[in-house]
Amino acid sequence: MEQPRDKEEQPDGVLEMGCYEKFHRLVSKWMLPEHLREKYLERANCFPPPIFIILISIAELAVFIYYAVWKPQKQWVTLDEGIWNSPLTYKPESRNEAWRFISYMFVHAGVQHILGNLLMQLVVGIALELVHKGFEVGMVYLSGVLAGSLASSIFDPLSALVGASGGVYALLGGYFMNAVVNFREMIPLIGVFRILFIVVFGRFSYLCFGLFVSFVAHFGGIVAGMTVGYVFFSAYNEKLLKDPRFWLCIVGYTIFVLFAVFFNIFLSPAP
Repeated sequence: MEQPRDKEEQPDGVLEMGCYEKFHRLVSKWMLPEHLREKYLERANCFPPPIFIILISIAELAVFIYYAVWKPQKQWVTLDEGIWNSPLTYKPESRNEAWRFISYMFVHAGVQHILGNLLMQLVVGIALELVHKGFEVGMVYLSGVLAGSLASSIFDPLSALVGASGGVYALLGGYFMNAVVNFREMIPLIGVFRILFIVVFGRFSYLCFGLFVSFVAHFGGIVAGMTVGYVFFSAYNEKLLKDPRFWLCIVGYTIFVLFAVFFNIFLSPAP
């Protein structure tokens, strides 16, 4: 019996691309400038799969289900007491528990909140991770989560914080900067559509799903994405340690973190 083939030969002898090749070609057009696409297509595969963004999404959904089902709630569509008493939630009075500056990303305030963040990070994150792999996407995502909570602790120091919007907006910010910087190397229509997609999608998601998280956390996440994310996502097939932009971002981000730590210890008006 003849085995099925991904590529079918047309009458003129030209091989027609199968679904797998078409998918990766589409990803390369959306994520990379033209001069890097062939390099990506030469080694494109789904092994390993986009494991970081899938695992982080499963973990966030699992924590949401835990508080919605097993913890006492007055209502679970918009979660109430359970999440604000959670050891994961960032609370100003508990900021000495340093893990809360990261762990708040696992806690969401309602169905609308969790669905919005999962939708955005899966749509953008899976495509990014297929190209840049889990380490780069994970670093950008977590840098946005930390930047969001630290920025909130400085500029909105009396507010509690839940949700993964800082990480999600970091992915959007990194993707946006690459779309702008590489615009001339993109097919014009795709370049315009990429930028409009990010702006409209980000704005729509904030209006619809960002009601439970401070504006400052969103802003901190997107700034982290437009700096750290830009460096990681623009360094495809290059060594980061040899890129001066990488060290500039590392120094800048470290200074921001140290200042935030100093502020929270000595200057914060929070109890």
